[in-house]
Amino acid sequence: MTAVVLVHGLYHRPDHFAVVAERLRAAGTEAVVPELHRGSLSADTAAVQADIDALPEPPIVLGHSYGGSVITGVHGAGHLVYLAAFVLDDGESAAYLGGTSPQLQEAITPEPDGSTSLRPDQAISVLFGDCPEPLAAGAVDLLRAQSPGCGRGVPERHSWKHIPSTYVVCAMDRAIDPSLQRRMASRCTDVREWQTGHSPFVGQPELIVKLLRELLAAYTPPRRK
Repeated sequence: MTAVVLVHGLYHRPDHFAVVAERLRAAGTEAVVPELHRGSLSADTAAVQADIDALPEPPIVLGHSYGGSVITGVHGAGHLVYLAAFVLDDGESAAYLGGTSPQLQEAITPEPDGSTSLRPDQAISVLFGDCPEPLAAGAVDLLRAQSPGCGRGVPERHSWKHIPSTYVVCAMDRAIDPSLQRRMASRCTDVREWQTGHSPFVGQPELIVKLLRELLAAYTPPRRK
């Protein structure tokens, strides 16, 4: 059965996708959740590419937020899903598109080693404000420090130009302006809009599972070249 690769965003961890991955696996779908935080966009892309290459057939690949920059640069996927994510064109980076909202900028705090982290109270509001309090608190506890510069990375390829893609606009997002999301969504094959905040996999994982099952049901994996 076709696999799904779930790619998290900045400050996040694979564990943020735990519920989505568990529900997919319970239904018989292989779910792969790579660990990013490799220090650069190119290194993060290489890590995801290695997981794609290890699968027997082209998977559906979902990228959240910065994860969209990552999946834009991969090859060998059969369908791309951008969840409040960056769909970058030639020469573009997330920073170039002005991807960080003022609220997210205020939440960022520098660490002594040059990395940055998010202030927990502000992170709840910006990333998980529409989630039940216990889930939001747990999601904040999972956040980790982020190496500098990843948001300025420029993909070496632009797979959305050659691979079918679905964009999900999160209309209540406080981290990436929904108007920017809609502009990037115009580059994709299909567009959905949900009344959620930035991270629906925490508060409403069933939305993501339902979308992926829908895509899987209609999916015929292309042959690998």
